[in-house]
Amino acid sequence: MQRGTFQLMKSVNKSIILNKIRTSESISRAQIAKETSLTPPTVSSIVKELIEQGLVRESMLGSSSGGRKPTMLHINKDAYYVIGVDAGPERVECILTDLAGEIIYRTSDLLPQHLTNKKFLFILQESIYKIIRSYHVEQSKIIGIGVAMHGVVDVEEGTSIVAPILNLGNIPIKATLEKEFNMTVKVENDARAMALGESWFGGHGDVDSMVAVNIGRGVGSGLVINGKLYHGAKGIAGEIGHMTIDINGEICACGNRGCLQTLVSGDAIAEKARKKSNEGISSDSLSGKDIYDMAQNGDQFCINLLKETGNIIGIGLTNVIHLINPSKIVLGGGVMNSEKYIMPGLLEMIQQKVLIKEAGQTEIVVTRLGHDATLLGAVSLLLVELFDPILIG
Repeated sequence: MQRGTFQLMKSVNKSIILNKIRTSESISRAQIAKETSLTPPTVSSIVKELIEQGLVRESMLGSSSGGRKPTMLHINKDAYYVIGVDAGPERVECILTDLAGEIIYRTSDLLPQHLTNKKFLFILQESIYKIIRSYHVEQSKIIGIGVAMHGVVDVEEGTSIVAPILNLGNIPIKATLEKEFNMTVKVENDARAMALGESWFGGHGDVDSMVAVNIGRGVGSGLVINGKLYHGAKGIAGEIGHMTIDINGEICACGNRGCLQTLVSGDAIAEKARKKSNEGISSDSLSGKDIYDMAQNGDQFCINLLKETGNIIGIGLTNVIHLINPSKIVLGGGVMNSEKYIMPGLLEMIQQKVLIKEAGQTEIVVTRLGHDATLLGAVSLLLVELFDPILIG
């Protein structure tokens, strides 16, 4: 879909009505007017336009308390598509979804070790073209492309300012993709995208404040308050992976010492095992997954290492609770595949460290969306614009 067309589909009243239909699953025109305080003629006029655009469909008549039965309205989820991209640090993954976030098709491409900005952008473009060509979807039916990008992102410009694990910076993602595909493109930090995906598709209900934390090769987080992503004054809100835990610790990719990321990422866990190889780990080439597999096989050293990792994550989350006091914290990323070893120590540490007992009651869960949380978050960047522009920013 051309960028101008997508802009025409959006207006505050349109989006209010669309979101009401989306969250209600089926609703009548009269009920929309009652619940939104819009006038019945306004609702009827906008609904007519939405039906003509293919975004809304009518269904069988609803129940009546007397008089003529109302016609019910639904989102026509198959009318349009969204492309979501999870870019880095190890691979580029793309999905094609309908307007309900149902994944229709996906692709995955490994990133080479030595990248330039030009090569990275080429791989992004080829991955998106692969989605379009493989599913034979008309570009006019795609409302846009959402990109979840590793590292620090300038959301307004759609630029990757720094991607430390990829050793890249100042990548003009939005400008390049919009020129190539002539579609609306939204770019967001991957951990914040994950938070938005959890908010939209994670089944968490009406939570007023939620932090999503992604723990994998790096550590990042996103904060959603009343359905809206919080970016901070300079767009780096949520970088808890660079919270200093040990001022004399290992040097982080960011250049500082003792960041949380240097203690609990998958690479950090593997590195600890390698350094203590004389205590039970003999392999010279280990990954975080190897540690988990050995713990599963009863290796006590690995079990203790993962519990210790849980303790350190718990310290980091205690700082988050004291600073933000969210209703819920959702954990994701490859490291959390070791949930059964990590969570007990994590929760125990929070209970020990919280300032008051009530703060320790913050609900902490592992994502049910798995790795798709970030991809669905990338999709949500477009859905938020379509269904609820009030939440943009």
